[in-house]
Amino acid sequence: MQLSEHFTLEELTFSEMAIRHGFNNTPSPEVLDNLKVLASHLEDVRNVLGNPIRVSSGYRSPVVNSLVGSKPSSAHVKGLAADFTCPDFGSVRDIVHAIIGSDIQYDQVIYEFNSWCHIGFAETGKTPRLQRLIIDHDGTRNFS
Repeated sequence: MQLSEHFTLEELTFSEMAIRHGFNNTPSPEVLDNLKVLASHLEDVRNVLGNPIRVSSGYRSPVVNSLVGSKPSSAHVKGLAADFTCPDFGSVRDIVHAIIGSDIQYDQVIYEFNSWCHIGFAETGKTPRLQRLIIDHDGTRNFS
C-alpha cells in the first residue's frame, strides 16, 4: 500500500525483529492514519536532503518495541517515528544538521550511535517539541 509518493506501508512496518520472533507488526487503523502522516513528513525530509532515504525502522508494535529495548512511550509505537540514513547526502551528523536547519516541524530529531537519524513527529493537535538529541553509549544529551 502506497502511503505517499515514495513510502509504502510495507517499508514503514517492516521489522526483522518481528519476523525473527514470529510477531505480528500490523498497525491498527489509528496507527495506519499516523503512518500516513509520517510518510508525508518523510517526503519533506527527503526533499530537504535531496536524495532518497533508507528507513531501517518505522512502526513497531508494543511487543517488537520492547524486544528492541525501546521505551513504551516511543513514537515508533504510535507510527510517528522513523530511523533512517541517507548515504548519498552525507553523514548522519550532516543529516541532523540539515533537518534542524530546515522548516520541518519535528518533535524529536536524534543522532543515534553515530549510525542513524531518528525523527519523530507530534501527535495531531500537539505542538512539536523540536528536541535535538544525541544518544550513544554515554547516554542522552542535547545535540549541538
